[in-house]
Amino acid sequence: MTKKALFLLLLSFVSVAVIAQQSLIKITGVVKDEKNQPLPKVAVSLVGLAAKTVTDEHGRYSIQSRLSNFSLRFKLVGYRIETIKFNEERGAEVKKDVILKPDIKELKTVKVTNKQAQLNNAQNIGVIDIASLPTVSMNFEAVLKTLPGVSTNNELSSQYSVRGGNFDENLIYVNDIEINRPILIRNGQQEGLSFINPDFVSSARFSAGGFNARYNDKLSSVLDVKYNKPDSSEYILTAGLMGISATAKKSFKNSHLLLGFRRKDNRNILSTQDTRGSYRPSFNDFQALYQHNFNAKFSVNTLLNFNSGNFRLIPESRETQFGTINNPIRLKVDYEGQEIDDYYTYGGAVTGLFNPNKNVSVKWINSYFEIVEREKFDIDGNYVFEEVDNNYGDGGFGPVRKNRGLGSYYSYARNSLNSTIASTELKVEHQAGKHNFTYGARFEQAKYIDQMNEYNYIDSAGYILPANTNSFTFENAIFSNNKLKINTVSAYLQDSYTISSKTDVQLGARVSYNDVSGEVLVSPRLLMLYRPEEYKLWRFTAGIYRQSPSYRSIRDLDGSLFLDQKAQRSYNLSAGYDVAFTGLGTRLKFTSEVYYKYADQMIPYTIDNVRIKYLANQVAKGHTYGADFSLGGELIKDLMSFFRLSFLSANQDVIGDSYVKRNESGQNETIYPGYLKRPTDQRVNFSMFFQDRLFNSPTYKVHVNLLYGSRLPIGSPQIDTYTDDFSIPAYRRVDIGFSNDFLDSQALKKPQFLSKYFSSVIAYVEVFNLLNINNTVSYLWLKDVSNVSYAIPNYLTGRQLNFKLIFKLKGN
Repeated sequence: MTKKALFLLLLSFVSVAVIAQQSLIKITGVVKDEKNQPLPKVAVSLVGLAAKTVTDEHGRYSIQSRLSNFSLRFKLVGYRIETIKFNEERGAEVKKDVILKPDIKELKTVKVTNKQAQLNNAQNIGVIDIASLPTVSMNFEAVLKTLPGVSTNNELSSQYSVRGGNFDENLIYVNDIEINRPILIRNGQQEGLSFINPDFVSSARFSAGGFNARYNDKLSSVLDVKYNKPDSSEYILTAGLMGISATAKKSFKNSHLLLGFRRKDNRNILSTQDTRGSYRPSFNDFQALYQHNFNAKFSVNTLLNFNSGNFRLIPESRETQFGTINNPIRLKVDYEGQEIDDYYTYGGAVTGLFNPNKNVSVKWINSYFEIVEREKFDIDGNYVFEEVDNNYGDGGFGPVRKNRGLGSYYSYARNSLNSTIASTELKVEHQAGKHNFTYGARFEQAKYIDQMNEYNYIDSAGYILPANTNSFTFENAIFSNNKLKINTVSAYLQDSYTISSKTDVQLGARVSYNDVSGEVLVSPRLLMLYRPEEYKLWRFTAGIYRQSPSYRSIRDLDGSLFLDQKAQRSYNLSAGYDVAFTGLGTRLKFTSEVYYKYADQMIPYTIDNVRIKYLANQVAKGHTYGADFSLGGELIKDLMSFFRLSFLSANQDVIGDSYVKRNESGQNETIYPGYLKRPTDQRVNFSMFFQDRLFNSPTYKVHVNLLYGSRLPIGSPQIDTYTDDFSIPAYRRVDIGFSNDFLDSQALKKPQFLSKYFSSVIAYVEVFNLLNINNTVSYLWLKDVSNVSYAIPNYLTGRQLNFKLIFKLKGN
C-alpha cells in the first residue's frame, strides 16, 4: 500500500507539471533595428510580472507567460520602448519578431548642449522635473539649489548664493523682463511665492558666472526664464496640504493666453520650528500673459502680475536645546505680543516684437512694478537659562542641574518701504553672415520711500548684564525717514562670431551710468568655445562685472543713506570642460568649471537669516575661487538624475577696519583683522536629485533631493566691525517624494472616469526633512549671570508629511 501511494503521488505531481507546462504560453522571436540588423541585450519583460529575459547575440529571445492576456515590453538604451499586447489560448506557441526604432530625443541628449546656451555660458534647467522635486518653498528657484555653484542653508527661502556672492547679486529675467524682490523680509518664513509661475515655464537657463553683456549689471548670476507659447488648450489644477494652484493655457488663431493663480499656506511646516504659537501665513499670486500676433512680423505681449504676502505670528513659547554633550543647556522663553508682516507687488510689462526679416529681431520692453512692504512686530520674551542633566535613562535631557540666569528681551518695529521701478528697454538681434550682433539700451528709474522705527532692548533683571550697568539698554535703535530716486542708463553691444566649425568667440561690453555714484561704468566681456569633438566642449570666459549702488546697499545699519558709495567691481576668469558619454547603461553628461574672481571694490555686509545688512560707508577687497562639477543623465528611462559637487573659498579685507580688544594682560589692544571669510564662504556643497521607479512599475516613482552645505562664518553682534569669529553648522537635508500617475501612457489599467476628463492625474506623497535634522539658520544672542554671551541657534523646519494632487484636464 505504501508503494502504491507513493506511485500515485508521484504520478499526480508529474501530471500537474505536464498540465501546467501545457497551459503556459511560449513567445519567441527576433529583435532587430530598422536596418534589419539583430539587436543583442534587449531587455524583454512581462509587464506587471517577474518574468524577464534578454536577447542573445543574434537578437533571439524566448519567454513564457502563465496568463493568456499579457503585454511584452522590449527595452534598449538609445531605442524607443516597444510594448506589445497579446491575447492567446493557453499552451499556444507564438512567434513575434520586433523592430525597435531609434529614440531621436534620447540621442540628442548626448550632445553637450545647444549652441545658444553655450554662448551664454549657461546650462539648461530641466523644467519637466520641477513638479517632482520635493520642496518646502513651492517656488521655482528651489531647483537652482541642485545646480553647481549654488549654495543655500534655508529651505524656506527662494534666495540663493552663487559662487560666494550674496542674494542681491543675482539677476532674474522672465521673458526678458528683469524681476525685483521685496527688501524688508528678514527670514525665510516671511517669504511667500516668488514671481516665477512654474506652470508657465517652457524653458529656463542659468549662468553661475561669465554671462554675456546683454544682461544687466550684477556680480554673480543670471536666471533667464521663458514662458510658454501654447499651441493647444491646457488646464492644470494642483491641490495639496501647503496650497493650491490653477493654470489655464488657451491658444487662439492669432494669439494665446496664460492665466495662473497660486496660493500658499505653510503653517504646517512652520509649526515644526522651536517657536510655538499661532502661525497664520497667507501668500497669493495672480499672473496673466496675453500675446497677440498682428501679422507674421509684429506682435505685442502683455504680462500682468499681482503678488501678496501676509505673515502673522502670535508666539507663545520656545524651548531650545544647545551647548555640548558634556554641558547641555536649555533655553525656555515665554512670549507676549505679535508680528504682522505684509507686502504687495503689482505691475506688469508690455513688449512689442518686430521681425522685419529673418535676420533682424527688434524687441521693445516697457515695465512698471510697485512693491509695498509693511513690517510690524511688538514682542516681549521672558527667558531662563538652565543647565540640564544629560545622564538621563533614555539618553534624553533630564532635570535642571543649575539655573544660569533669567531675564527678558523686547523687540519693536514699525517699518514701511514703498518701491517703484519703471523701465523702458530696446533690444536688437542682427544676423550678418558669420556674425550675430546683439545690442540695446535701457533706462530705469527707481523711487523709494522708507520709514524705519525699530529698536530692541535687554532687561537685565540684575542677571543678564553686569550689576554696575543700567537695568536695561537699547540696542539697534533705528529711526529714519528716507526718500530717494535712482536713475540708471545703460547700453550694450556684443558680437558672436564663428571662427571655424570648432571655434566660436563672443566679444561684448556694457556701458552704464547711475546718478547716485555718478560714474560711467564700462564692463568688457569675452567668451570662447572650442569643440574638439561633437560631444566635447572647452569654455573660457573673462570679463569685468560692475554693480551700481542700490537702495539696499547704500542704507547703513542705522538707517541713514551713504550717497557717496561707488559701484562694486569684480574681475572674473573661468575655464570649463563638458563631455557627454555613455555609461551605466545610459547617456551621461559631465560638466566642470574652475573660476577666479578678484574684487577691488566691494561693499561688506553681514547676513542674518535672509536679511543682508550692508556696512554702507565701508569698502572691501577680496578673492573668490573654486570649482564646480556635475554629472547627470537618465539613470532610469525618462527620469533625469543629477549629482553635483562644488568647492569654493571667498574672503575679503575691509579696508582700514580695526577694533579694540582687551588682551590677556588686561590692556586694550587694537586689532587689524585683514582678510577674513565672507559670510557666504561655504567651502563644500553637494546635492543629489535622484529618481527611480518603484514596484517594477512604470507609474510609481520615487524622487530624492539631498542637500549638503558646509558651515558658514558668522560674526558676533557685540563687535561693531565685520568678523568671522563663529560659524553656523553644516546644512544637511533629505527630502523624499513618492508619486503615481494614474493615467501614465504605460499604465496597464486606467480609471475610466479619470481617462474621460483628464490627460494626467498624479498623486504625490512627500516627506520633508526625512532625517529630522535640526539645521541652524541664525542665532539669538543672550547673556547669562556671568556676562557670558551665548549664541542660541534658530533652527529651521523639522520632519513633515505633505500630500498633493496634480490634475491636467483634457483641452481641445
